[in-house]
Order: sequence, then C-alpha cells, then structure tokens
Amino acid sequence: MHKDSDPGHLPDDPTAAEGVADAGDLGYSKALKPRHISMIAIGGAIGTGLFLGAGGNLAKAGPALAFAYAVSGVFAFCVVRALGEMVVHRPSSGSFVSYAREFLGEQGAYIAGWMYVLNWSTTGMADITAIALYVHYWSMFTSVPQWVLAAIALAIVLTVNLISVKSFGEMEFWFAIVKVAAIVVFLLIGIFFLASRQEIESHAAGLSLISDNGGWFPMGVLPVILITQTVIFAYSAVEMVGVTAGETADPETIVPKAVNSIMWRVAIFYVGSVVMLTLLLPWTAYSAGESPFVTVLSKIGVPAAGGIMNLVVLTAAMSSLNSGLYTTGRILRSMAMAGSAPSFTARMSRSHVPYAGILLTSTVALFGVALNAWLPEDAFGIVTNVASLGVISTWCMIMLCHLVFVRRARQGLVRRPAFRLWGSPWTELVTIAFLLAVLVMMWFDTDGPGRDTILLLVPIALALVGGWFAVRRRVHRIASEREAPPVDPLG
Repeated sequence: MHKDSDPGHLPDDPTAAEGVADAGDLGYSKALKPRHISMIAIGGAIGTGLFLGAGGNLAKAGPALAFAYAVSGVFAFCVVRALGEMVVHRPSSGSFVSYAREFLGEQGAYIAGWMYVLNWSTTGMADITAIALYVHYWSMFTSVPQWVLAAIALAIVLTVNLISVKSFGEMEFWFAIVKVAAIVVFLLIGIFFLASRQEIESHAAGLSLISDNGGWFPMGVLPVILITQTVIFAYSAVEMVGVTAGETADPETIVPKAVNSIMWRVAIFYVGSVVMLTLLLPWTAYSAGESPFVTVLSKIGVPAAGGIMNLVVLTAAMSSLNSGLYTTGRILRSMAMAGSAPSFTARMSRSHVPYAGILLTSTVALFGVALNAWLPEDAFGIVTNVASLGVISTWCMIMLCHLVFVRRARQGLVRRPAFRLWGSPWTELVTIAFLLAVLVMMWFDTDGPGRDTILLLVPIALALVGGWFAVRRRVHRIASEREAPPVDPLG
C-alpha cells in the first residue's frame, strides 16, 4: 500500500529546487548509482526484440537481418547521442518530454509524451506476450492459457516496480548481467562450434550455411526493408538512459559514458548474435514462435541448454516490462505537472516512486492480456508494430529538439556541452528521413500488419487532437503561472 505525498513534494533539501526547469523533476531520490545506469543502458539495448523478434525476422529475411540491425543501430546511436547531449545540458526525469517543452513548446511536449506512453504501453503488451510464450516452452505450463501467464507476469513486475527506485535499479542491474552473460556464453559456444567444425543436426557450422541457403539475401532486399520497423522496435529502450539521469547524483559524467558504449553493444549483441545464429543453423530453421537462441541451444545436444536460455530470455522480457513501467511513470509525472496528463499521475509514494503513472500504464497493458486471450498467435506481431509507431515518433521528437537546441546555441541563447552529436544539422535530418522512410515501408508491407499499423495513425492523430483541446487551457494556465515573476510581498 502506497501513501500519497504531495504531487509537488519538494526534496528534503530546499535548495534542490533552485533552478529546476521542470517541476516534474522535484521529489525524486538520487538513488541510482553509476553501475545501475551503466547496466540499465546495456539492458536497454537487449530485449525481446532480439531474443524473440529475431526468430521471426530471420525466417522472413534470412542472414540479411544482420544488415538491418547494423543500419538501424547506427541511427539508434545518433538518437541516443543527441539525447545524451541534452541530458548533459540539463538532466531531467522528464527526459525528451521536458526537452520538447523547452525547445518545441507545450504542444511538442504533449505529443512526445503521449506517443511515448503509447510506445511503452504496447511494448508492455509485447513483453507479457513474450513472457507467456517463453513459459509455454516448459511442458508443465503448456496447459495454462497464455493470457493467464501474461496476467501473472504483469502483477509480479508491477509489484516490484512500486517498491523504490533503488530496488528497480538493483533488479535491472542483475537482469542486465544475466542478459549480457547469456549472449557472451552463446557467442563463445558458437565460436567453439565454428572452430571445431562440429555439426548441429547434420549441419556443419560455418559460412557454408549461408552460401548454401541462398546467400545473405535469400529472399531479396524487399523483405529486409519491410522488417525494419520491427528491428527499430528492438532498439526501443536505448533512450531510457535519458530518463534515469534525473535519479542519479552525477548524470553529467555517467550518461556520456553509458551513451558511448552503445555502439559496440549494437555490434556485438545484435549484429554479432544474428551472424552467429546463421552460421550455426540454416536461417530456415528459425521461426516466429520460438527464440532463435533457444532453437540453437536445444539442438546442440545438451538437454538443459534450451531451458536455461529460455529462462534468460524470460528474464529479458521481465526486464523490458519493468523498464517500461519505470519510464512511463516518470514521463507521465512530468506531463501531469505541466497539465497535459491526468493530474493523479503526478502523485508519488513516500519512497519517491510516481506510482500513479505506473499504475495507469499497467492498466493499459492489461489490454495485452485480453489480446493474448483473443489472438494468442498474432499478439506479439500486432503490438510490436504499434509500438514501432511510438518509437519512431519519439526518436523524431528527440532529433527535432536537438535541432532547435543547436540553433539556439548558435544564437548564443544556450551553451552546448563538450559531449555532442556530430554533424548537426545533417545527422538529425538524415535520421528523421530514415525514420519517416520506415513508415513508408510499413505501408507497402501488405503481407503483414504494416499497412494496418499505418492506418492506426489516423485514430491516434484524432485522439491527440481531441486530447489537446481538452487540456490546452490547463496547460497554458500552468505555463503562465510557471513563467510569471514572483510577487514581492513587501510591495
């Protein structure tokens, strides 16, 4: 049971409120340590998009999936580098929503915030779907309906997330260690099979598995292009490092280190893993219903290998769900303090957790439980496509904010830190063009849910417009009160 504190509850040190640009940043504890931030950044780059989504993508595009991960990873790094620069400029738990308010105005913050909530709400649905699929791997759970397992997973992660930010940080720290260790062990096993030329189900590991099965692009280039939106979904948590900055004591030092390490993570964990998967088994051996890592390790002859790896990917899905509840709670509080989200989402517990926003996201994620009951076979693919819309809009907003930030710096209104995104404004413009091109590609995905996903933009846009007209007076009133000079009581 959490007791409410004042939504605008000030920290114990009154001077901490001085110079705070976002009222939503007040009231948080600085309990996240450098090791938490570092491992959260690593964990954000390893989730269900890789552990589960890679199976279906390999089945559609073959080994060329590695190129899709590499290209998308470069743009993901550009986005998080731009966000990192703004974090160093002004750390905020509201992250890019707070920066959108500063550089794009209240409407920009409103759109950025709600699209991000849409992203993580649907990602939460994908995570609980993945968890249910993973648990069904063990025969003792196959008789349990998928929606029941999804509901149990949501209840467990919600409970953990509400305790404290320190508990969240510790859990993510160990989740990340498990994920990284698992991929490292998988790569070492793969290297052993490659070096020894041992066979896996009558297939000798090596490049011949690629050349003998259609080469790098066995299905052509088009399938690789069409799966890009799901590849982007795999990177959807990299911006989380910006949200955690508001709850650590030295973000100016910690965040740049975490951001700079993302590039090699992409190379090793995504590109390296996908290449290794195609060197150990033909790409036709993988399917959307099972993690490709489980597929390989189940066939190498060690009975427990598949079960162990399945436990690891289950951990990854739990970690992603935990992260989504964490970030949306902070984003919703920042929005609520500005008037663009329901006021109750500004509430914090005595342990400095914005529990009301977390509960709201969990409520939306419950629709994922219903989706699992209705369409258990298609639930993961549907929600990942919808989540991709949120990811693309969030990344575009980050790059737009950075464009305005750099322009103001050139006008002498703000000062850019030493930690910067290179090549502005071309880097931002090319990244935005790439992300918009992904939306166009989704429209031509007639065999999958891509076109239906794009059509969802119409009701989403209508909902955003209607919502803005409902909250704009309150938003402008709060903004005017925030900008008004204090009244001198002595006249």
